[in-house]
Amino acid sequence: MSKLEKKKEKIWYVLYTAPRAEKQVEERIRLAGVTCWLPLHRAPRVWSDRVKLVDLPLFPSYVFVQCETYKLYDLLRLTGVVRIVYYDGKPAVVQEREMDAIRQFLVEAMNHPLLEGDEAEILCGALKHVSGKVRHIRKKYVVLYIEQLGATVSVKLDEVAALNRLR
Repeated sequence: MSKLEKKKEKIWYVLYTAPRAEKQVEERIRLAGVTCWLPLHRAPRVWSDRVKLVDLPLFPSYVFVQCETYKLYDLLRLTGVVRIVYYDGKPAVVQEREMDAIRQFLVEAMNHPLLEGDEAEILCGALKHVSGKVRHIRKKYVVLYIEQLGATVSVKLDEVAALNRLR
């Protein structure tokens, strides 16, 4: 491959964004005609009156872009883009197999938010902030064994979160 062909080859790069601006930056990059990917995952967020599942960036403040190297520097002009991520003095390149691994991880994580044996915390209701061990997982409910009470309870899936994934 000649140097000219390598420069025109589309490669995955990483951009660093302003805090909490990932979704807006992704939209601006798409409008600029560049392929962009912001990996999102669903996570429960607790408000005083409800629990809601929201889509959050898997890598906060990072967005993946696929473009030619010369177009990468034009993206720095977009509002919300802070800088290009560098490795060893050059823009960091993400291999396609690494992108596929991230996609595969997201698919598997979406299908298994909790596993039997995991420790989970109840996010709302009378047992708010009480944790227990996952015994069974149903379509919309999870059965937890709460050792402090010596009891087994059934809780809606969107009202519990794995302890190691909270906050």
